[in-house]
Amino acid sequence: MTTDSGLPDWLTDSWRRTLRRRCLNWYSDNARDLPWRHSSDPYEIWISEIMLQQTQVATVIPYYKRFLAAFPTCLELANADEQQVLGLWEGLGYYRRA
Repeated sequence: MTTDSGLPDWLTDSWRRTLRRRCLNWYSDNARDLPWRHSSDPYEIWISEIMLQQTQVATVIPYYKRFLAAFPTCLELANADEQQVLGLWEGLGYYRRA
């Protein structure tokens, strides 16, 4: 059976609130402490997203920290020497991401 919205009857507002609360509680208890989770800067989050493509988190963390130390802003990255950018990216693979 479905509701007027086309959702199954069991998918009530109460059920969704409970699921949301349980997911957030689980995250609060189990989330890994990752450097990009401490930032609300879109540039820093963007860098982490690019680095994390096809690369394990444990590998990315030191690269992420070094990269942001060298290029803390998008403007500094845009003005950087390409060889310096590629040098800091070396070891992550997929150089076209850099």
